[in-house]
Amino acid sequence: MSQAVSRTGVRHARYRGLAKTGLEHVFTAAALNLLRLDAWWTGTPLAPTRVSHYDQLALALAA
Repeated sequence: MSQAVSRTGVRHARYRGLAKTGLEHVFTAAALNLLRLDAWWTGTPLAPTRVSHYDQLALALAA
């Protein structure tokens, strides 16, 4: 859901009416799936991996 909001602004529909809004959501979902497939095929991560504070501290102490 976060990816849909950040990439396409899906919180606010462009159109009025249930049919057009539903179609917009279907196209948005299809576009996001294509983006995810492209990232999977090329091996690029969608977002950086989160490192916990404990792991950051352990890495700093090990260096």
